[in-house]
Amino acid sequence: MENAAKDLADEYRRLGGTRLALIDDNLGSSREWEHDPPEAARFWDEKIAVLTDHERRDVETYLPSVSDADNGHTPR
Repeated sequence: MENAAKDLADEYRRLGGTRLALIDDNLGSSREWEHDPPEAARFWDEKIAVLTDHERRDVETYLPSVSDADNGHTPR
């Protein structure tokens, strides 16, 4: 799933997705600080949100991290 997970994360970001990864104590999740463009939101809902928890966490690890100082996003 790792290559597929990276491909999903890359496509989501290419569509303008804004979610950021939040990795804490090896547990992953993502946060949506800004609203995604419709195409990215639809892609997330149809391709990523439907994955198992483990598969979704794999995808989330390829998203930019909340802790990255220069990720270009400011949490609201």
